[in-house]
Amino acid sequence: MGYEINGLFLNSRDVIPILGTVRRKSEGRMQIQWISKPFSRLGVGELYEVLKLRVDVFVVEQNCPYPELDGKDSHPQTLHFMGWNKADGTLAAYLRILPPGLKFKQVTIGRFVVAKAFRRQRIGNSMLERALDRIKDAWPSETVKISAQVYLKNFYESHGFEAISERYVEDGIPHIDMILLK
Repeated sequence: MGYEINGLFLNSRDVIPILGTVRRKSEGRMQIQWISKPFSRLGVGELYEVLKLRVDVFVVEQNCPYPELDGKDSHPQTLHFMGWNKADGTLAAYLRILPPGLKFKQVTIGRFVVAKAFRRQRIGNSMLERALDRIKDAWPSETVKISAQVYLKNFYESHGFEAISERYVEDGIPHIDMILLK
């Protein structure tokens, strides 16, 4: 069985079997299709949309020129976690899951981004919850560590993360290391 989202054909093995419903204040309910894939299984169109969203937000919107392509995307165990809006096929949200040892000794979530049109609709909450479930499936005994932008500290704390470092500046933006309490 397959799915078509925004002209991209996805095999059923690429789709996490959870169709999230997110309530949108002005439009009732919105359905997001959550998909997790390694780099080798990303289609050209998917890769384009992911990189475009990441650059639009992290480089342009946050006015932070930095090396977005860091070589970690193509690692065979890196998972690209995408949320596609079922109504129009646009990429609503994305994050990257790095295996233990690639950035930190723990599993790492990074490049967490929600497209501007989809913010303030709890999509970030939904994505993080589903990504943490995916991590439990892939690395059941591993801890999760993140390098979070300081302004998102409360968001991550609401999902069970705890700060483990002092504030530091990375690429001109204040960050803090956090770890998921089990």
